[in-house]
Amino acid sequence: MRTKAITFAACILSVCSPSQAETRSIALTFDDAPRASSAHFEGSTRAVRLIAALAAADVSQVAFFCNTDRFDAPNQARIESYAKAGHLIANHSHSHLDLHRVGTERFLADVRAADEALPDISNRRAWFRYPFLHEGRTIEERDHIRTALRQTQYFSAYVTVDTYDWYMDSMFQEALRAGKTVDFQKLRDAYVDLLVDSIEFYDGLAREQLGRSPRHVLLLHENDLAALYVGDLVARLRRSGWEIISPELAYADAIAAIEPETLLLGQGRIVAIADQNGYRGPTRRWEDEALLTAEFDRREIWR
Repeated sequence: MRTKAITFAACILSVCSPSQAETRSIALTFDDAPRASSAHFEGSTRAVRLIAALAAADVSQVAFFCNTDRFDAPNQARIESYAKAGHLIANHSHSHLDLHRVGTERFLADVRAADEALPDISNRRAWFRYPFLHEGRTIEERDHIRTALRQTQYFSAYVTVDTYDWYMDSMFQEALRAGKTVDFQKLRDAYVDLLVDSIEFYDGLAREQLGRSPRHVLLLHENDLAALYVGDLVARLRRSGWEIISPELAYADAIAAIEPETLLLGQGRIVAIADQNGYRGPTRRWEDEALLTAEFDRREIWR
């Protein structure tokens, strides 16, 4: 693990940046919905803010992957509000179990529990996203789950861009609980800078491995930073030549038909394909808690 802070400028210089005249595309997806209330937003307020931010940014459709053990009446109403706003709802398991810890049968039972608990809403999709992106510790475990999902007609809702936005948000919550003063402009800049840098990194790897930029799928979480700054993220991406597309369009990309024959699956499909191809270079960007802590400290986001 790297622990030394790296400046954003240095990171950007090391990414192969295509011409801004070229349009690349990416879909937004949000895991772990509905998340609990926090030190900044009540859960219901977060949902209202996130829906409004997406609408203001002219993002017509994203996907929310749900953990149904949180589906009391108010939280289910939050999920229904996302669907009524035109967004897609999908399965992220009932209780967010880690396949690498609980084994295949308990894991599949949790997937089935979520399938049964998801409300019957028009924008539900038969998509499943693995908690932690963990798809199995062994080939046998991986293939058993893949077969079970196919038999239940679930599509494996992969990502191409992994992020640690959840850790950025956890640092924000810790700062609030500690009574620190937060510079929200610096927080916004860090969130957008580091996520865009991650997107560019994964796109560069995709171009190297595929010879093209695929329709990307960005992994975010239904958290306060998304509600605060998703509009700023979208604006920066568009200025850099990105088009924001629906998850359905993203999952029509040719890589959706690829099931990489690797166990390095926890950082998304691009890294998995690269590993299958024999790639042995860097596989992550800003996905290290110590690195992110050092970068946020360097930027003096709170005091």
